[in-house]
Amino acid sequence: MKIVYFTHSLLSCWNHGNAHFLRGVLRELQARGHEVVACERDGAWSLENLLRDHGHAGLEAFRHAYPELRALIYDGMEGAAELAADADCVIVHEWNEPELVARLGRERAAGAGYRLLFHDTHHRAVSAPEEMRAFDLDGYDGVLAFGEALAEVYRGWGWGNRVWVWHEAADLRHFHPPIGAGGRNGLVWIGNWGDGERSEEIERFLLRPAAAAELTLDIHGVRYPDAAKAMLERYGARYHGWAANADTPAIFARHMATVHVPRRYYASVLPGIPTIRVFEALACGIPLVSAPWDDAEGLFRPGTDYLVAPDGDTMTAHLRALARDPALRGELARSGLDTIRKRHSCAHRALELLAVLHQLAPETAGRDAA
Repeated sequence: MKIVYFTHSLLSCWNHGNAHFLRGVLRELQARGHEVVACERDGAWSLENLLRDHGHAGLEAFRHAYPELRALIYDGMEGAAELAADADCVIVHEWNEPELVARLGRERAAGAGYRLLFHDTHHRAVSAPEEMRAFDLDGYDGVLAFGEALAEVYRGWGWGNRVWVWHEAADLRHFHPPIGAGGRNGLVWIGNWGDGERSEEIERFLLRPAAAAELTLDIHGVRYPDAAKAMLERYGARYHGWAANADTPAIFARHMATVHVPRRYYASVLPGIPTIRVFEALACGIPLVSAPWDDAEGLFRPGTDYLVAPDGDTMTAHLRALARDPALRGELARSGLDTIRKRHSCAHRALELLAVLHQLAPETAGRDAA
């Protein structure tokens, strides 16, 4: 089967979390014998920012980790339609332009032979519903939503049984515990500052507890304004800027623990949707402590796979406990890794996608869905 995925960018993960999951799931599909093609528009802002800040050296980690993946760069809607023409399945991510979404929908409605799916991995359906409702999805066969709460929004918009939950997951071919024991010290947090969606939470559940527990704290990410950098400096955190996602396992391997600070919408109106960093951290065997987050879908075992801190004082206590208790760190690392391996790998998600395609086109996907 040929699967074509229209992404904002496969090449760049600069403020582009979809690239993490996309790389892993496309590689899994390819390993199962499918032809996979990622298509990205010329001039993608994520790639432009990466090249501006780091030059072509910023692409080396991706190319080294995923040599089998390729991205086709297109310019204009005609080029996009041509890339999709001979596919069996076309998936369009919600970070694409509405013009592209509509064009591919019209092609499908006019008789294109592929199954066409819209992939939503963001909170805009609740934070900016007018933006999402502006997408013309009339020609689409269905929607892939990265959590049940988001899927329910689409059901309310009339999609019914044509919306499927497709959570993100960890690429276990790349994200795994380090081989051999090495020194682990302090905390690490990998995440972007964003648009003020969790500024207060970062201070309350990360910066202040790390300082109170007297632990060093390394922070990687982009879009940190001067005020945010000044806050990090006040708490003694070391800011390192952007880190290639492919380098994340090595970064985790140098640290004792990490922290999950969900964006506000995922802690409130879209429960059950963790950041992909949770999957990746647990896959790498690093103990994790989470700020308040409702695992409404039972993806993990809170308290067993990771610790939960309902407030800043509890976060500080958890961090102190991890620092002094190697057995606790080991138990959390083993439990979290076990859950990822059993339920949340990109291999699991590849099979879930093939099962969806089997429902839509049994003659095309049936032999691959088992």
